Amino acid sequence: MKDDEPPGRTGWRRFVPNWKIVMVGFAVLAAGVFGMIAVAYANTPLPSEKDAQEAATAQASTFYYADGSAMARLGTERKAVKLDDVPKYVQDAVVAAENDTFWTDPGISLSGIARSAWSTATGTQLQGASTITQQMARNYFKGLSQEVAIKRKVKEIFIAIKLDKDWDKKKVLEYYLNTVPFGRNTYGIEAAAQKFFGHSVKKLTKAEGAYLAGRIQQPGNFDVAEEKKNYSGTQFRFNYVLGQMAKLNPKEYGNLPTTLKFPKPDPRKDSQAFGGLRGYMLTEVLKELESKGLPRSDIETGGYKIYTTFDKNLMLAAKNAVVQTTSGLPKEVHTGLAAVDPRNGRVVAFYGGNNYLGKHPDQFNEAFQARKQAASAFKPYVLAAWLEAGHSLKSYVSGKQPLKLEGTTPISNGHSTPASMDIIYATQHSINTAFGQMGAEVGLDAVKRIAEEAGLSKDSLDKDVNDHRFLFSIGSAGVTPVEQAGGYSIFANNGKHFPTHTVIRVINQQKVEVIPEDKTPKQVISEEVAADAIVALQSVVKGGTGTAAALADRPVAGKTGTNNDNKEAWFVGFTPQLSSAVGMYKEDRKTGAELSLGNNFDGGTVPARVWRAFMSEAMKGQKVEEFPPPTNIGSPLDLAPKPAPTPTPTPTDPGFPDDNGWPNDNGGGDHGGGDNGGGGCLPWDDACNNGGGDPMNQGDATGSTKTTPPPPTPSPTPTGGRRSTPTPTR
Repeated sequence: MKDDEPPGRTGWRRFVPNWKIVMVGFAVLAAGVFGMIAVAYANTPLPSEKDAQEAATAQASTFYYADGSAMARLGTERKAVKLDDVPKYVQDAVVAAENDTFWTDPGISLSGIARSAWSTATGTQLQGASTITQQMARNYFKGLSQEVAIKRKVKEIFIAIKLDKDWDKKKVLEYYLNTVPFGRNTYGIEAAAQKFFGHSVKKLTKAEGAYLAGRIQQPGNFDVAEEKKNYSGTQFRFNYVLGQMAKLNPKEYGNLPTTLKFPKPDPRKDSQAFGGLRGYMLTEVLKELESKGLPRSDIETGGYKIYTTFDKNLMLAAKNAVVQTTSGLPKEVHTGLAAVDPRNGRVVAFYGGNNYLGKHPDQFNEAFQARKQAASAFKPYVLAAWLEAGHSLKSYVSGKQPLKLEGTTPISNGHSTPASMDIIYATQHSINTAFGQMGAEVGLDAVKRIAEEAGLSKDSLDKDVNDHRFLFSIGSAGVTPVEQAGGYSIFANNGKHFPTHTVIRVINQQKVEVIPEDKTPKQVISEEVAADAIVALQSVVKGGTGTAAALADRPVAGKTGTNNDNKEAWFVGFTPQLSSAVGMYKEDRKTGAELSLGNNFDGGTVPARVWRAFMSEAMKGQKVEEFPPPTNIGSPLDLAPKPAPTPTPTPTDPGFPDDNGWPNDNGGGDHGGGDNGGGGCLPWDDACNNGGGDPMNQGDATGSTKTTPPPPTPSPTPTGGRRSTPTPTR
């Protein structure tokens, strides 16, 4: 033995550590670990009830009208109740389903934690380890469910232990029952009782209580299955809960597994937040937010404040204008109305339907989804392109018909027209052949550019130019009321266009604006072009096809439109403060086929009256603002010679039934009078002053009598029925 070897430690034994040293090492290590745990435990505060309550309830998002008043609350539904209001058998069902040792455990389950650790280590999926106390902490206290997994679990365990010491078990169970998710976007037993069975928790039966308790395990998955009428998962859990209840309390619940039947819940219903007009508003807002990166799932849980563009008084005014003005019409007649503030692009009001969730619910939004041919209500975009090209309102165009253009069905007016007329007269009386010539002269691309930048659907415009060529100039493209209301805003707002939108701003729970309003306009046409276009569009209301839309106390400009066989009719108009559009059509309720609105139905009749009824209310109390004066921009470009002055015709001459929107519609177009219907000829209207006006009382400006209309020509393909929109809304 060497001098430096300890006695009794020879051979291999000398390399084995002394057991005392090992024990001391383990003790030091254990002390260090437990010390760290103790420090972590001590540094894990128990959140205050006040803070926890705010975090647990401020999750639904609130929608507001433009004036800041609340419109609806959408998202997590919960309503706190006292434990005494929850039947004992419902409490027992939840304990049996989720944590059968709840009344005796220290807030955690050591065996459950061990299973969870093993599951994490092996990657297997075993039964969850969380007790009711742990789940309550996770549901109730902000932050636990969003941290890194291991750190969250440790913090959750510490809080659960502290809760078990500081809180009474009944209090823990009460808070748990008020925060636990049951599915269908409900949180808490009271909201679940009402959502699934239509009554308060106080009225839950034993079977209903067992059903809800079983749902806690996988509420989202059970929602998906039950939406498909698959109740096998919830049926299995229901039977499991009854068995557990019988096991825990045989005397009271021993017979439940054999006596209770599975209680099929009520069918899922949309939230009453979608009732009445709110459903149409919320649906459009949700679509817009989705397009901006904020999906509905985040809205329902994020606690956002969403401020919309809608004026609640004008929403009601829109409904009243439509319902009251169209009350005598058949139910097959549909009406959409939209109103846009031209100064910012906000959709302030619309009418899409009567009741989103009514007895006979109709979730199709006429204002945003009904894409119909614009007919002559498209012509202002052609007018704008004409003026933008440098041609003036004093230019002359031919009234001869039919107008034959390359690759296009011949264009007619359906009635006699002057041989030559200026642009104001052509607009005032909606002369198809005139606008066909104008579109051909400036080019369809120029017209399409203005219409697209004014907010009309690019897909619809592109398709129509390809399909119908120069019929595009007289309104063969499909549009929606909200697009038209936004489109005409370029005239009311000095040529500028703001994208139409329904959301002003979105604020998150941290009071940060996460989605601001787009306040950048696009100059689509010049101010001078807009001013001169207004001159022509005012003539429509003063003495043309749209006299029924005139407001007594303020200036109005606009345009009528009626398509082939009077199947669709429009009036779109504006004041300096508001642009609005009314579109109407008739549809067979069974087949979806479009039908004629009637021989005497056109854009200048009912649509103009609906528009006037709404705008009269919308403008009430508003300052009277004037349109800018004409600028007389551009130079005359005469596509036809100026007419010679003619004597005043006799009252027996048939005149012009005016705007029909399509070739050979045989006069089924917009009503309206001549210039004296709105106060005589306008001073700048050369055609009128030279005898080309007053179509209610004369024939051609050349003095000729009414001619025989040309043979019928094929009409462009209609845009389809109410539900079959051929191109999506942009």
